Amino acid sequence: MKLILRKNFNQLGQVGEIVDVKDGYARNFLIPRQIAYPATAGNLRALEEEKKQIAKKESKNLAAAQELSTELEKVSVTIPVTVGEDEKIFGSVTSKMIADALLEKGFDVDHRKIEIEEPIKALGIYSVKVKVHADVVATVKTWVVRD
Repeated sequence: MKLILRKNFNQLGQVGEIVDVKDGYARNFLIPRQIAYPATAGNLRALEEEKKQIAKKESKNLAAAQELSTELEKVSVTIPVTVGEDEKIFGSVTSKMIADALLEKGFDVDHRKIEIEEPIKALGIYSVKVKVHADVVATVKTWVVRD
């Protein structure tokens, strides 16, 4: 049975590809879970329209992500921490702490999208990457200061 994929599926392929699978697999698994739909002439035309809409939506998301990235590049956050001897902090600065500091500045960023290359365990200035979009990464200057 020929099907058109609606979602990326590791075993079969990417969105919009036409795949050939066994009838039972299509009827019992792929179609009920809306992973794929039959490759009829009408569905092929609908697929082309769907691809146009997805591309338009993706371009809007990319533009919004680039705008957010330029705004984040201008921002620097300050994280106050308690320190011990030798200016070393207790624990480390986490992505959650940076996300909370960004929220105070008015940027709602998911802490899972903040990438800290090395654990921050000392006072200083650090550049932290924020993955705004799959193709857009912003750098936020983070100041770790004594509480």
